[in-house]
Formats: sequence, C-alpha cells, structure tokens
Amino acid sequence: MSVASSHPHTLPRLTQAQAELTRQIEVVNAHGLHEQVSIPAERALTVYVDKREIVTLMTLGAHPELLVLGYLRNQRLVREVSEVESITVDWDAGEDGAGVAAVKTRHGIADIQARTQKRVVTTGCGQGSVFGDLMGEIDTLTLPDARISQARLYAVLNAIRLQESTYKSAGSVHGCALFHGEHMQIFVEDVGRHNAIDTIAGWMWMQGVVADADSIFYTTGRLTSEMVIKSAHMGVAVVVSRSGITQMGYDMAARLQLCAIGRATNKHFLCYTAPERLLLDPSLAAGGVHKVAGV
Repeated sequence: MSVASSHPHTLPRLTQAQAELTRQIEVVNAHGLHEQVSIPAERALTVYVDKREIVTLMTLGAHPELLVLGYLRNQRLVREVSEVESITVDWDAGEDGAGVAAVKTRHGIADIQARTQKRVVTTGCGQGSVFGDLMGEIDTLTLPDARISQARLYAVLNAIRLQESTYKSAGSVHGCALFHGEHMQIFVEDVGRHNAIDTIAGWMWMQGVVADADSIFYTTGRLTSEMVIKSAHMGVAVVVSRSGITQMGYDMAARLQLCAIGRATNKHFLCYTAPERLLLDPSLAAGGVHKVAGV
C-alpha cells in the first residue's frame, strides 16, 4: 500500500449523513409466534452533479458521500479526487422519500450529457450499470505484480468470518473489504455489492490510498465483469469472492491477468484465473472436504 501525496485543500468537503442501517419489524415464525427481527434499511439516493441528475442509487446509507465519490470514480466521470469540490447528502430533500446527493465539481465535467447517455446494463444488484467507455479502457490498465499465498488467503477469509456485520444481524446485504496483506483496511456493506466496492473506491481517494502488490479485494457477491473491471481500475490484482464468477467476469479477469478466486469459505476455494499469482500450499487444506457439485 502506498499513500498518494494529496494536500488536504484538494480533497472534497463531505457531509456525514450516515443513516440507520437496520429497521425492526414484526414477523410470524414457523411456530405461529410473533417476533421482532432486524432487516436492512434500503433507501433511494438521487445523485446530482452540478445540478444535473445522474443516477438514483439504492443504498443502506452507511457512507453515502464515499459511495457517490466512488461511483463517480469507477464510472470514470471524474479522474482525480481534486476535481470534486463537495458532496452534500440530505436524506429529506428528494421526492417520495428519496435522499439527494449534490455533487459540486471545481470546473464541471466536459461532455457530461454525452458521457452519461451511453450505458451498458450489467447484472448488478442495487446498482449495476456502467457507462460504455469503461469497457473501452480495459487494455490501458496495468496491474501490480501481486502474489497471494494460500496462508494469506486463509487469513483473509478468517478475518471476514470474525467481522461484525449487518449481515449477521439482519442478512440480505453484500459486504466488500480491502486488505493490505492480512490487515483489513476497510469493510463496507450495502444492498448491492457494486455500492460497496464504489464506497471503498471513494474511501481510497479520500485517504490517498493506492493499491499495490499486497492489496487484496474481497466481496461476498459473485464476480461479474463489472466487479472485475472496478477492481482493476482500483489497481487490485487479487480478488476473492465467497460466491462464483460469471462468464464475462472470467473473460475479463483472464484478459487482465487478474487473479480471481471464488467459492472461498473456510479452507475451500477455486482459483479461476491467473493461478501464477497464487502461491499454493495444499498441506494447509488438510482436513477440508473438496466439494465439486454445484460449482
């Protein structure tokens, strides 16, 4: 991990509009009894850039400003964090109960109307569409010469297992995390895995964090083409998922020589692409049961 030399006055001003992450409701269980349970909160957040409506995101609202910043970064609408002057979130400003995120840039975004019209619909949940030019930049990306040992992979999975989360109390959310070696730098949950990775991208910009050969990205969601592309744009060459990978995700990872590891729980995992980045030690898997069915 390295830290970019970014002066504080170049960073955007952000509000701190964190919302409640869960809501208590009454349900009827299998025994016919009423009980109180927690469910994840989900709310609409409409993003305006220089007073132009861009998108409405469905989110938990844990870190809405970082989500918006990361969204603009991963959609390649802004190239540097210094281009953004401020992000203001107001959960009561929109219509029909939607929140509003007002982004003010320092110099505007050139051709913003044309750049936000060409879209590629993907398989995302919560938010799953990328602007078309994102795909066209794939061949310009160079990933670090990263390696991950089997021992480090298991340490990452154990850290995730121990992490306190909304998922454990309420379910129905995706989690993403950025590791440097075995150290978890940030863990984010949201209703969609794309929101979670965008929030991490925004955090990286605000903290001046630049991914390097020891960076590992983890997600509970499947590795679609968009998740692979966003990870690569963040400079991460090793991506680990609790779920599997799609055909386009596989093709993109292979094209980028990104190490995509899926079905990763406890001591089980499958390395889909770039196995040369994985330093195997099969003796560490002793005692595990290799499961092929359903892969």
